[in-house]
Amino acid sequence: MNWGGAGRDVAFGHPRSTGFRVARHNPPMTLAQEPAAAPTAPWELLSEHGSFGGVQRFHRHASAHIGLPMRFALYLPPPALHGQRVPLLVFLAGLTCTEETFTMKAGAQRVAAELGLALLMPDTSPRGANVQGEAESWDFGVAASFYLDATREPWARHWRMESYLLRELLPQVFQQAPVQRERTGIFGHSMGGHGALILALRHPGVFASLSALAPICAPMQCPWGQKAFTGYLGDERSAWSAHDASQLMRALRRAPYPQGILVDQGLSDRFLPEQLYPEAFEAACAAVGQPLTLRRHAGYDHGYYFIATMVEDHLRHHAGATAGAG
Repeated sequence: MNWGGAGRDVAFGHPRSTGFRVARHNPPMTLAQEPAAAPTAPWELLSEHGSFGGVQRFHRHASAHIGLPMRFALYLPPPALHGQRVPLLVFLAGLTCTEETFTMKAGAQRVAAELGLALLMPDTSPRGANVQGEAESWDFGVAASFYLDATREPWARHWRMESYLLRELLPQVFQQAPVQRERTGIFGHSMGGHGALILALRHPGVFASLSALAPICAPMQCPWGQKAFTGYLGDERSAWSAHDASQLMRALRRAPYPQGILVDQGLSDRFLPEQLYPEAFEAACAAVGQPLTLRRHAGYDHGYYFIATMVEDHLRHHAGATAGAG
């Protein structure tokens, strides 16, 4: 992959195909267990754009774990274009979003360029699987993966986002992009905040830093989570707790992020009372001694004005938290 080069624009699209092999499920891993990347398919460059001295790229590749083409966005700051390996920060977007949403709305590239951070934005679900009911509602199916591996049919074949991210996309990025694996952080918004929290807690040592914006903190207690878990995992609630950030945190014997976790929540967020439950995660962190900075902001809602306001603090949190990693 040539990390420099002139920019070019290509039309975006989601081709429909089911011709790729589906990989089997794997358990959570730790940093000491080097993940073996799925066979590397070439990354198709859909477009690239100069941004604050770096480059914002949009890619598509064939995913073995999903069994379909997947898209992602990758921002490389100026040092990466000159041969320097840089820290990587993964952002997981929320319901209805794509790899474009945060990339184009949050304005994160300016600060990422200043701090020398690469940004990875995956899509939020498989697309083009043609599963019956996949697009019937905005909070389940397409763009609503909840970043887990489904075990219930008909979702189990393609809705395997946890395996895709941890065992395919990230290993490929570590191999093909000029980034530092040991200085990789993760954050997200709403459903993506839930995803960031559970992936970091389920895979200790993989991510050196963690934060979230208006995350779904206790999905077992909220309608979004109950709908997703029933559909993807079945009715047995014992399987749900492995994908609930508050339950996962409470089950730990010691703080997984002693340098601290940052969470921001708007108090004018209409989803706060029924769907998000930050107080549950706050209590879980307190129970195990996990340092948590939970900031509540009057006048801010659930949207991208809120994210754009807070994103600089999150990038600086990760830059500081990963500075001593490796």
